[in-house]
Amino acid sequence: MSIIARLSSWRWADRAHPRVRRWGVPLLCAVLGLPYVLTAAGDSGIAEELALTVAVAVPLLWRERRPMLVFALITASAVLTTYAESPHDANASADVARLVALFNVGRFATPGQILIALAMSLAQLVARTAGLPADGRPEYAARPELGMLLGMVTVTAIAGLGLATRLVNVVIAALQKEKDQQARLAVAQERARVSKEMHDILGHTLAVMVGLADGAAGLTESKPQRGAETLRIIADSGRGALAELRRLLAVIGGDDRPHEAPLAPQPGLADLDLLIERVRAAGPSVTLDTDGDLTTLAPGLQLAVYRIVQEAFTNTLKYAAADTSISVRVTVDAETVYVNVEDTGPLRAPRSRRRSAGSGRGLVGMRERAAIYQGQVTAGPNREGGWSVHARLLTTPPSAALGFTRPDGPPSTTRTDSPRA
Repeated sequence: MSIIARLSSWRWADRAHPRVRRWGVPLLCAVLGLPYVLTAAGDSGIAEELALTVAVAVPLLWRERRPMLVFALITASAVLTTYAESPHDANASADVARLVALFNVGRFATPGQILIALAMSLAQLVARTAGLPADGRPEYAARPELGMLLGMVTVTAIAGLGLATRLVNVVIAALQKEKDQQARLAVAQERARVSKEMHDILGHTLAVMVGLADGAAGLTESKPQRGAETLRIIADSGRGALAELRRLLAVIGGDDRPHEAPLAPQPGLADLDLLIERVRAAGPSVTLDTDGDLTTLAPGLQLAVYRIVQEAFTNTLKYAAADTSISVRVTVDAETVYVNVEDTGPLRAPRSRRRSAGSGRGLVGMRERAAIYQGQVTAGPNREGGWSVHARLLTTPPSAALGFTRPDGPPSTTRTDSPRA
């Protein structure tokens, strides 16, 4: 996983659980100050240690909303207690709180405020080091100028880290925005493709209806019974075409762009054998298992199932080794069509695992086609080490058949962090 991707995942987790970080940091500072409070329990300095711990921990709750004010309050509290008479060392919670406050100034404050906060921190560090009496210095502070220099570098680095975090967040936000735009573009392109194919099907249906209507006009006088039967066929075809149109509009929201006339009829489930033969020619072995009468399905539904299987084949040919095995099963019952496509893998090459996730357009296409029929699509690795695609589509979607409202929420599409996504 790249550094940007890892940072994005951390940022997402932080936004999903904001209270953990907001309360966790002040609590950590309070815990760091607890040993000093307990050490001073037998002395008169317990009140000072306790007040300092509270004074530097509580303001951190507002460190992101008011970074400069929180920094000023914590700095003031630390300065007031720096030279307080106490036999104990400086409270570690104050030092940590100041660094956290300075870090958030770098993240959220203006450049001028960052410079002011950095100058205050450096000045306080110099004053603290210069004011430390020689006999009160710890053993490791034999050369205080080195300690002061190290502290100045640390303080500057903390402020710079906060500023760098802000820049990283800006980059991540820009990348996420671009990713969202690409996803919307992929959806729009797939919907345009679906609308064109559905346009072809509806055009064919209407052409048949026109021919039947012409024939029925000549039969109404000579053969009224056959004319009535023809009219009933026309009515059934019209209702089916209207249902297909409403399903299409429920998904794409209308597409008035002109399309060229189809050069060939849209494929259906009868064309799966030809599709499988082309896949076998590329190397993989393919088996097809069907259950139920596939010929009773509407042309649009057959096209959706065909495209889902085709996209699953494309995914396998793109990422799996040439000797993989693919199994396809299409099951039809009274109200539902189930499509399962599984391959045994493995990936084409070990390097494939290092590649970033795919564009996801294949899953977008399957999802949009399944949405026309109130369907769901899931995809992910299987136990065989390969990839599986499972789809479920309704033969008579209730909401799509009654109106133009799209079902609540998009159909569920499960994606995993895999190069075959």
